[in-house]
Amino acid sequence: MEYEKLIHAIIDSLIENKDAVLIRELAGATDNDVDILIAADKEDTSRLIGHKGTIANAIREVVSIGGRKENKHVHIRFESFNEGSEDKED
Repeated sequence: MEYEKLIHAIIDSLIENKDAVLIRELAGATDNDVDILIAADKEDTSRLIGHKGTIANAIREVVSIGGRKENKHVHIRFESFNEGSEDKED
């Protein structure tokens, strides 16, 4: 699964500074885990998380559906370039 392309397809219309977005797939705790870091400017990170995390949860759900095809559990963490972590992984 090409998680980076899938996430870009979801988030590019939500953010203003598309050039300042970093999406990285990190090593998971097990072979069935996929950890993904999405880092952006503070304002874009706020947009991606949304009020009470609604947008972040929707992004997680869509990407997790793709991961299920490969029997993977996807964890997504959002961070801001301007400050530390904005949201913890699920």
